[in-house]
Amino acid sequence: MGDTLFDKVWQRHIVTRQLDEALIYIDRVLLHEGANHAFRSLAAMKRRARRPRNAIACADHYVPTVGREKGLAGIEIVENRNEIAQMERNAREQGLTLFGNEDPLQGILHVVGPELGITLPGMIIVGGDSHTCTHGAFGALAFGTGSSELAHILATQTLWQKTPKRMRIVVNGLLGPGATAKDLALCIIRAIGNDGGIGYFIEYAGPAIRALSMEQRMTLCNLTTEAGARGGMIAPDDTTFEYLAGRPYAPTGALWEKAIAYWKTLATGAGACFDREVEVDAARVAPQVSWGTNPSQVAAVNDVVPDPLDEPDLMRRETMQSALDYMDLKPGTRLSEIPIDRVFIGSCTNARIEDLRLAAGIARRGHAIVPTIVVPGSRSVKRQAEEEGLDRIFLAAGFEWRDSGCSSCTCVNGDIVLPGERCASTSNRNYKGRQGPDSRTHLVSPATAAAAALTGRIVDVRNLTEI
Repeated sequence: MGDTLFDKVWQRHIVTRQLDEALIYIDRVLLHEGANHAFRSLAAMKRRARRPRNAIACADHYVPTVGREKGLAGIEIVENRNEIAQMERNAREQGLTLFGNEDPLQGILHVVGPELGITLPGMIIVGGDSHTCTHGAFGALAFGTGSSELAHILATQTLWQKTPKRMRIVVNGLLGPGATAKDLALCIIRAIGNDGGIGYFIEYAGPAIRALSMEQRMTLCNLTTEAGARGGMIAPDDTTFEYLAGRPYAPTGALWEKAIAYWKTLATGAGACFDREVEVDAARVAPQVSWGTNPSQVAAVNDVVPDPLDEPDLMRRETMQSALDYMDLKPGTRLSEIPIDRVFIGSCTNARIEDLRLAAGIARRGHAIVPTIVVPGSRSVKRQAEEEGLDRIFLAAGFEWRDSGCSSCTCVNGDIVLPGERCASTSNRNYKGRQGPDSRTHLVSPATAAAAALTGRIVDVRNLTEI
């Protein structure tokens, strides 16, 4: 019986075992402004970072997306300015790899790590953010954790963990026109539920997965946590190696050849056992739109808002009704008839260069009739987009072109959706108040978001003659 991808990475990192737990070595620890609690715990223990160069800190959650040319002094929200400044001081004092507010390589952690080659196959990567699972797209074992655990990792470069169960999701066929990795991810979450992955690490496999670009794979793995799973992984292949080649932090020369040889051994072996297996037909994936208040409450764009009375499970029925009440939606309403008040294109889910190209391809076809902001995932992405002229396309279409950061995905940085407003968003969560108090979020792909900006409502991007 062969080992799974998860097993191969996990077993290589075990330092020791105790009962049902393993002490595992951590290759990379990812930190943002929310990690200041971990630094305080580290100081209380009178410890320093054991391997500071393997700890990466980014200013991303609290940074504003306008006025950044003024540096920290230009951050109007005092609490945010203080948290960013404190994180940067902590990182410098500990000798960590820092991409601060004014760094030309600054961006969202889960965009910066991959684009610089900090994220590599076969690693265990832990961060103070549940969307650390994004890095699993490279065949890394990546997951989020709490601040007390972050302090332990900084001090020891290890972490005690229970071994999770393994799930494999095989996606057969190929995605059809208009369908993206975001739509595929939302379909999977809908199929297994927002709690279907609890206790599992998920491996994505199959022809449709192999056909995805690295940026699309990152989108898919990013949303794994929304199904309750600890993380998601995709075995590295030629697509992975081509993406990493030449990245600033990736190995070079003989080390590169040695790394490639190891990475090629990580694929799940024939006959490997999983605790659960799920199959998905990619050809049946249509552009998706969320109608509720968790990422499993989604439907195809050409479908209708479901009726809670059709749900036999009482608890799920009550959850659906609560979501519809919050979203102010009626069963049977066509998703393509839902009006939109504003659009957000960004976040660690969909703010890479391919996402912006996709959105720009729609934006060039008209002009926004609702406020729309485009927030690149990093300053590197921003520069590349500007070199390609994508910023000019967005500006000509009436979209706002912003600086990099988490922006209105988290609403802790000044970029908020107002009470009662509906936002077509490329972010990862549609919880109550996620984008602002009493805001209503519809999760969509970059193409669907851009189309909503031009029409003021949800639109099936497979039929754009109406724009």
